[in-house]
Amino acid sequence: MKNKDISRREFLKTIGVTGAVTAGLVSCSDNSGNRILSADTGDISADRMTYRTNPKTKEKVSLLGFGMMRLPSLSGRSAREGDEEIDQEMVNSLVDYAIAHGVNYFDTSPAYCRGKSEHATGIALSRYDRKKYFIATKLSNFAPETWSYDASVAMYRNSMKELKVDYIDYLLLHGVGMGGGMEEYEQRYVKNGVLDFLLKEREAGRIRNLGFSYHGDVKVFDYLLSRHDEYHWDFVQIQLNYLDWKYAKQINPRNTDAEYLYNELHKRNIPSVIMEPLLGGRLSNVPDNIVVRLKQREPEKSVASWAFRFAGSFPDVLTVLSGMTRMEHLKDNLNSYAPLKALTQDDFKFLQETATQMMQFDTIPCNDCKYCMPCPYGIDIPAILLHYNKCLNEGNIPETSQDETYRKARRAFLIGYDRKVPKLRQASHCIGCGQCSPHCPQRIDIPKELQRIDNFAEQLKRGTL
Repeated sequence: MKNKDISRREFLKTIGVTGAVTAGLVSCSDNSGNRILSADTGDISADRMTYRTNPKTKEKVSLLGFGMMRLPSLSGRSAREGDEEIDQEMVNSLVDYAIAHGVNYFDTSPAYCRGKSEHATGIALSRYDRKKYFIATKLSNFAPETWSYDASVAMYRNSMKELKVDYIDYLLLHGVGMGGGMEEYEQRYVKNGVLDFLLKEREAGRIRNLGFSYHGDVKVFDYLLSRHDEYHWDFVQIQLNYLDWKYAKQINPRNTDAEYLYNELHKRNIPSVIMEPLLGGRLSNVPDNIVVRLKQREPEKSVASWAFRFAGSFPDVLTVLSGMTRMEHLKDNLNSYAPLKALTQDDFKFLQETATQMMQFDTIPCNDCKYCMPCPYGIDIPAILLHYNKCLNEGNIPETSQDETYRKARRAFLIGYDRKVPKLRQASHCIGCGQCSPHCPQRIDIPKELQRIDNFAEQLKRGTL
């Protein structure tokens, strides 16, 4: 299969199908009110994790990677929200359970959890033999004041300090293609000599694998792959899920279909690390008719498990990252990969048909990454966008006041809006300054969407829809 795109049939031929883990289901809610359908796993066998082999190091990497971006806070919600401190005891418990059940890949960044993720990750992992886990972190020099050689190198060295390590297993150039595209990439990594420095660090063994995470401008992605013979990328992190496989660009013209990204890496035998397998939770909180469709096919499996199985079934995928705040999230994900029940050809077709149906819903492609925050005017941008999506998925976005369910939908939207977002942080306070949009990996025109939602809310309040 070298040097040619992988077809659906080839994809399925290269995957070994393993046994399935079955469990009953429970329904619960996270702190945002979003429905979570997770497996009531009970005891999970500790020796059934599916592993993939790093072609360079020959090390076995767990197919489930722990994304340390949504660590629990003392309030119980994600530490990406609010100002609460990280619950280190709970982080330790999650890491303990993950390692005990075969997870060995942990992904963090200086930018996660308001800059505190690396520190918490270092505390949790340093309790174990260094050879028992792989740490992935990033050079997250997004701000222009961090673009200098000295500032970028200082960030890199501080990551080692916070993580309590003297080498990094997987180091990424963070978010290439975002913001200013090619010019910004050059400023962050090339013109300042930082990429040359990182290549030397890899040669010295302080970086075991060097890669990049990609968002946005495909020209940057294509350019970096064109330099593969020079840079020898060890891995690349991409956004891949069954909706983005063929519809990423349709969802947002500045995005790139995952099918193209994966195939381009496959041609060059570069392993893929997968982010956003759930598309920021959208694929675990799908419209009701999609829930019915998925449950009819496999009643024992959670809605989210379909997305994880899709991402994990591609043979060149090294690991699939999931940001896990609570133990039930971790257990459900373990059920998907301990072991992997790989997609069949019919499953693959089924999910593509499901994706086509989902595209009929005009949801906003917000992944709740919070890169748009903080808003200088205090607006809770992700909460507003996610509330709109939730109502749309649940059929609570009426087109006119003549809709049969108008009264019910109006009440659900307005009451839910006030509960989810304090009035001073709602869309009505957006002045359209545009500071948020350049930071959005999904390239959402945030002021435009906020204005649309605010207009909709005002029409509901005034009864003029």
